[in-house]
Amino acid sequence: MHALSLSLQFGKLEHAAPHREVLKRHFVSRCIRHALAADAEITVRIVDAEEGQSLNRDYRYKDYATNVLTFDYTQAPLVTADLVLCAPVVAKEAKAQGKTLQAHYAHLLVHGALHAQGWDHETSEADAQAMEAHEIEILQNLGFANPYAEPASG
Repeated sequence: MHALSLSLQFGKLEHAAPHREVLKRHFVSRCIRHALAADAEITVRIVDAEEGQSLNRDYRYKDYATNVLTFDYTQAPLVTADLVLCAPVVAKEAKAQGKTLQAHYAHLLVHGALHAQGWDHETSEADAQAMEAHEIEILQNLGFANPYAEPASG
């Protein structure tokens, strides 16, 4: 396992209790460590829709709140990044996808940590497939199901 210096922050957030409950420091650290290929200094910030939309608009020129934003600063020899997760979007997606809130956060923490290391699913279909396969493997090692599989109906 690679060394990780983690800062975990919660912005102003209505109904924060369920998010704080599943995002204990040791859980967040474990998810990110499993995705690291180098030592890292990472800040994880959990935000409301307003802050999420503002950041997405200002930095990606997309005027809506998204589930995770990755601001990667360095990749070697030390990964330094900020991961911003929008709590209401994550909760809505988890419910729609039939996943637990914790499972969806695990996926997005791994996804963001991979982006911080240069993984990109928007450059080509091959890159997208490689990143998805790596995410699935990491999440299985963490004890979570394939996040891309359709939920069982019943």
